[in-house]
Amino acid sequence: MPLSYTTPPGLDDLAAIGRRALATVPAELARFVQNVVIRVEEFPDEEVEEAMDLESPFDLLGLYRGVSLNRKSVSGQAHDVDMIFLYRRPILDYWSETGEDLFQLVRHVLIHEIGHHFGLSDEDMERLEG
Repeated sequence: MPLSYTTPPGLDDLAAIGRRALATVPAELARFVQNVVIRVEEFPDEEVEEAMDLESPFDLLGLYRGVSLNRKSVSGQAHDVDMIFLYRRPILDYWSETGEDLFQLVRHVLIHEIGHHFGLSDEDMERLEG
């Protein structure tokens, strides 16, 4: 269902879209992300910008932060909560430039980041998203 706004969605609005979109990811992925937290921020922080060698903070729409499942140990302890960051301003910029449905865009970013969580290739994620 396309979403329409007369003003750009705020952080809470995008978080709500993220929660709705997470509920629609393919079951193959969804069953494993019950403990992943979605967090919405305006932009990636400076540490992320430097680590990813971004030319602009608008270059990154989302980011998985945590230990991917293919690297977790059964006996290991979680020191940090696994999170998927959605970056509001870059997402809105992309949305504005492309005219893509905002819900579908957020869903795509989530699937992409969840895919990284599982160590999937871009081709695997495209197959799951289709």
